[in-house]
Amino acid sequence: MNLNYFLKTRILDGGMGQELLARGLKAKGSLWSATALIERKNHQLIIDAHLDFIKAGADVIVTNNFSARRTRMIENKVEKYFNYANEKAGELALKAKEISKKNILIAGGLPAQNNTYVLDQRDKKIIEKGFFDQAKLIKPFIDFFYLDVLCGTKECELALNVVEKMNLPVLVGLHVKKNCKLPSNESISEVVEKCKNKNWLGIILACVSPEIIEKTIDEVKQLNMPFGYKANLWKMEEPVPVHKFATPMDEIGANPVETMGTREDYTGAKFLEFSKRMTSKGATILGGCCETNPSHIEKIATLK
Repeated sequence: MNLNYFLKTRILDGGMGQELLARGLKAKGSLWSATALIERKNHQLIIDAHLDFIKAGADVIVTNNFSARRTRMIENKVEKYFNYANEKAGELALKAKEISKKNILIAGGLPAQNNTYVLDQRDKKIIEKGFFDQAKLIKPFIDFFYLDVLCGTKECELALNVVEKMNLPVLVGLHVKKNCKLPSNESISEVVEKCKNKNWLGIILACVSPEIIEKTIDEVKQLNMPFGYKANLWKMEEPVPVHKFATPMDEIGANPVETMGTREDYTGAKFLEFSKRMTSKGATILGGCCETNPSHIEKIATLK
């Protein structure tokens, strides 16, 4: 694909995990959206959610394998489905694209490999193997990789090592806290300076509140590459790892909104106003994360 793809305004999809729960998915334990990959009866639910984001105007959909990382599969005693789930995430995204007959792109999600929103303290080799195992399974179905909610240089470097071997470009999604730093306590600029290479399509703030994005956007703008966001609409300003609200012992996993809340007042119109302010700063990569649905994406798609 063209490395200049994000120089013009492009619309990313919204939050697949929460959208699937909103559509009736009963998650098991802490598997969250990966439940829908393991259970065939839910595959159409994934396709339909992808399709509704495409119909809303998304130029890019992300594979639904965010919680199909090996650690999550092991703790829920379903590791035998690891290959199946990740391949299925790619297959179902591609099926949705084919049904839509739209010229959209598929981003292969490479999430933080342990808990979300916190730095992975494990051995580098274990983390890199996690990225590699997911990347090789989704690669046949995708146009580029998307590093999803990474929390510091350590994770970023390891994921980029893997991506380089796969010979595909990458969009980098970094998570920042309300102090405008990553969980590693590094600034965005520090991470980019250490990690940037020729394969980068751009950088986005991943699963971050609109308010934190607004506080951070000027720093991101200075990095001289396409930039933007996948904004969450949690009520909690700083989201917490999944184990805070769901455990493998739960027959039915808790919905994260029970812990983190949702901003029901944050309508598509409000998301559009926020996105207009960000495009005025130069943002060209616009999308949503947890609790953003097709109605939010449909509004911001008018900015293309």
